[in-house]
Amino acid sequence: MIFRERTDVGKAKDMFLAEIKGTEKTELLPTGSSIDRVLATSILAPRNVPHYRRSAMDGFAVRSAELIGASPTNPVMIQIADEMTEGTCTPVNTGDYVPDEADAVLMMEDTISIGDMIEVRAQVHPGKNVGEIGEDVRKNEIIFNKGHLLRPCDIAVLASLGIRNVNVYVKPIVAIIPTGDDLLPLTEDDVPPPGKTLDINSLMIGEYVEKWGAVSRYCDIVPEDEQRIEEAIKSNLDTDMIVVSGGTSVGDRDFVPHVVEKLGTKLVHGVGLSPGKPTALGVADNVPILCMPGYPAAGLVALFAFGKPALRKAGNIPDIPGITVKAKLSGKIMSREGYVSYARVILEGNTAHPLMTAGAGILSSIAKSDGFVIIPENVEGYEKGTEVDVVLIE
Repeated sequence: MIFRERTDVGKAKDMFLAEIKGTEKTELLPTGSSIDRVLATSILAPRNVPHYRRSAMDGFAVRSAELIGASPTNPVMIQIADEMTEGTCTPVNTGDYVPDEADAVLMMEDTISIGDMIEVRAQVHPGKNVGEIGEDVRKNEIIFNKGHLLRPCDIAVLASLGIRNVNVYVKPIVAIIPTGDDLLPLTEDDVPPPGKTLDINSLMIGEYVEKWGAVSRYCDIVPEDEQRIEEAIKSNLDTDMIVVSGGTSVGDRDFVPHVVEKLGTKLVHGVGLSPGKPTALGVADNVPILCMPGYPAAGLVALFAFGKPALRKAGNIPDIPGITVKAKLSGKIMSREGYVSYARVILEGNTAHPLMTAGAGILSSIAKSDGFVIIPENVEGYEKGTEVDVVLIE
């Protein structure tokens, strides 16, 4: 396989992302249905939280001035009452309203009950154990900025403020176009005949697309025919992104990069990525197009390297870094100079066992692995015992 050009992964990614504009489409959703969605507007607090003076402890609402000098050796006696007057206290539980006449809450542990009186064995200062109005959130305070990815804890905050609906960006739509005369749909029940294979890439791409915050549009398998491939891409230019699987190499029937160039702009074809060298990137009618290799493992690496950041930019979704852990290699990992290499490893405690570091089509090695060791293009592999960062496979 010979490519006249091979673009650095970082440069290729920058070129691709520069062509992508975030969506401006929004929708109003119930707050409880907006987890993992991105806010299209900033949210201001419509009220104070708490909106009343509340107790931070179980105990008694008191006037602190009446307890000056109280201690185990010099206790002060106070009357328990439903309504506070001079020389009395009122029982409160955590979260209860603190009467206006009180300026502190005395903890239950610092008292001894004697009939309808309490023996106070500690003094308190004004404001002790009292949550003031607006202590958590003040009215008109910015709670979340535009572009914030909503988490379950955020939903709880919004609910506490009485916010029932939020304006979020519409999820980007990603068209998935599988190509290849050798492909059969997954609906086939029989074992494929020699020379044929099931279209597992579409399922894999679609599941990741959904996981990363977009909507998958599955397309029918397109044969290795330039006109048919062109028609398939044209019919999906109403989406936010297109992923074409297969047909990206340099063979006589690898038409996909040429079609992209015909319809718009082919940014790169051939990247310093291992596996994933035949990847092509382009844009047509302002729609970014990722052309990933048909070999499953190579395609998945291309999807992680280019598809994920592109999808997130299209949907205005914060690009959250993957989870990484430190581990020491139990064996040597080889890499190709000039390529960013994704080596598959199995984690066992703080040890990383290399799996297959080559083989673009062996998807099972990824399913068996826990993560990738991403080796920069200027590094010739890692020796046994080297501490490395393992990017966990989602």
